[in-house]
Amino acid sequence: MALVKKDKPGFISTLERLLGEDLSGRLQSGFSSTHTTIPAVNVREEEDGFEIQVAAPGMEKEDFNIDLDGNLLTVSSEREDEVEEEKGFARKEFSYQSFNRTFTLPENTIDSEKIIAKYKNGILRIKLPKLEHAKDRVNRKIDIS
Repeated sequence: MALVKKDKPGFISTLERLLGEDLSGRLQSGFSSTHTTIPAVNVREEEDGFEIQVAAPGMEKEDFNIDLDGNLLTVSSEREDEVEEEKGFARKEFSYQSFNRTFTLPENTIDSEKIIAKYKNGILRIKLPKLEHAKDRVNRKIDIS
């Protein structure tokens, strides 16, 4: 089986030649301008709280830092990528680099003393329980005039 490089659209190909880097992969992926991966997240509101799910496969729970400063929740990792020469790869894309995600939590809503985090099967789950008075909020439809 031969590996074949596909031709890219003219505009992207021209930019790549001028800038000396592969742009098409970055335009279609979760990479930042610093070539580090930014984990995808899901945020779900439940009746009794919120859950943040961070997709970070291949990491260990010790790789994460979770900090709460007022109503700012920061999830980060300061993991160094080990550089080693490995032969036999035609392409190597696995990368475990540092990242930092910050979430603004609703004020006077989260019980900060009861926040818990678990890492399992490549997903970091952060449970943010609501304060009792925040659970009683009634959802309603707002009419537009």
